[in-house]
Amino acid sequence: MNLRAIFGGALPLFVLGHFSHHILTAITVPLTPFIRSAFNLDYTQSGLVVSAFTLAYGFGQLPAGWLADRIDPRKLMIVGISGVALAGILVGLSHSYGWMIVFLVLMGILAGGYHPSAPPLISASVRPENLGRAFGFHNIGGGASYFLAPLVAVAIANAWGWRNAYVALGIPTVAFGIAFYILLGRLNARQKATPVPRSAKGDDGAPPRSEKSRLVVFLILTTVISATINSTFAFIPLLMVDHFGVSKEIAAGSLSVTFSAVFWASPLGGYLADRFGSVRMILAVSFIAGPAIFLLTIVPFGWALGALLLLFGVIIYTRMSASESFLIHQTPVGSRSTILGIYYFTGMEGGGILTPVVGYMIDRLGFTTAFAAAGGALLTVTLICSFFLREERK
Repeated sequence: MNLRAIFGGALPLFVLGHFSHHILTAITVPLTPFIRSAFNLDYTQSGLVVSAFTLAYGFGQLPAGWLADRIDPRKLMIVGISGVALAGILVGLSHSYGWMIVFLVLMGILAGGYHPSAPPLISASVRPENLGRAFGFHNIGGGASYFLAPLVAVAIANAWGWRNAYVALGIPTVAFGIAFYILLGRLNARQKATPVPRSAKGDDGAPPRSEKSRLVVFLILTTVISATINSTFAFIPLLMVDHFGVSKEIAAGSLSVTFSAVFWASPLGGYLADRFGSVRMILAVSFIAGPAIFLLTIVPFGWALGALLLLFGVIIYTRMSASESFLIHQTPVGSRSTILGIYYFTGMEGGGILTPVVGYMIDRLGFTTAFAAAGGALLTVTLICSFFLREERK
């Protein structure tokens, strides 16, 4: 692996940008036990706390993706960093359930600008044969946020309350977003003066290399796995507290086990996608994810549960790197952000819609039945999609 070829451009800055984009969005789920206690919420209402942001986040991807193909994407990215941080500060300042939901929605809308804008810029700075690995390293930034956020947010929540976690993390993020905008502009100007060589395989003017039907099926599969994992994973802290009887602090911190996988699973997943094909990697993790969701309520608390949470990290970050690489390879340069906007929209909206549904099922049927239904549905969709994708390597 030629790290100099991958890291020689703006990628390290994008890793930091990805980290700052998610540092506020990553703390809502681990703080749900604290939020539930503050507002005396049931599982359905707790699910709405998560889905309020997720639904708005998904809707924000569509206009952001369309705009990123038409204006300077840096403008959308500063909104996706500093704007999100400002909205997160407002979440921390809210003292009613209703206003908290409003500001979470605002945070989601503003967050829509980052993800459709970043991958096309990254793809322009690396060779096509290194694209999966570049996205794998880029995802380390976002995953590092989800790894550190439960630890930092819970520490702040214990010391000064959960609201101050949003405020304390939001203030420096606003400043970084401004610096990110300036530094990225300078790096882009430098790269235009010395462009990265392109290979024939990654010619930006090339038409899509697969039939539209395969692209649609791929989008369906990666959307379903993303939505199902997001909707069930949102209840992990509450599962830990209510099903396993652990403290709120341990429940929130347990999420770091999953997100610790980003440091090795994300670049490894990107490498495997470059080596064996994005579709093969997506199918592999999709077949594993369904049974893994069901096992969350079956395995005993301890090493077995810890290993399962770590496995989820592998699934999440392999899927992300492989999906982004596939979509960049299969779409022309002028519409990549638009297609990525659709991709993020469907995954996030699916998760936002399913989260309160899963909460409703937990309220009435319990964790085991609800998670079994989610895992079974994912496995069924994977089996169907695999018949359409089994011959596709990229």
